[in-house]
Amino acid sequence: MNAPMSVEGWQVWDLAGRLSGQLRAIPGAVLGWDMGAALALGAALRIPALAIAELLPVIEAEMIRRTNERISRDQDNHHG
Repeated sequence: MNAPMSVEGWQVWDLAGRLSGQLRAIPGAVLGWDMGAALALGAALRIPALAIAELLPVIEAEMIRRTNERISRDQDNHHG
């Protein structure tokens, strides 16, 4: 249902999986990926910059939402 529909989509999806070490975060919340690092890694992998710019923010937004939900749940379980 949510599978990438193009080669570039699959490339950006793979790139997203490689960015786990490039998180911008504050205590208790994830803010997003370091997009400079994402673009540099994408360029090294020869992923078109336009595809990264168009697709990665959508993936990032969902990653932020779900990660912060999990952090909040874990904090509630730890403190409750």
